[in-house]
Amino acid sequence: MQLTGSQILVECLKEQGVDTIFGYPGGSVLNIYDELYRHQDEIRHILTSHEQGASHAADGYARSTGKVGV
Repeated sequence: MQLTGSQILVECLKEQGVDTIFGYPGGSVLNIYDELYRHQDEIRHILTSHEQGASHAADGYARSTGKVGV
């Protein structure tokens, strides 16, 4: 079975126990967002206003929960 890069990425996130990610969709990552949509029951996506906000949100999430911030 051949997997796409997006499928590999989502599987790796699930392997690492990631259940929440923060992000901002754009042209180069739309395939990843399509795959995340297929796994929305396992990985929750928080939409941010811009990329810097996503990194700060992931940092705060990691500090407050002790889980991985993505």
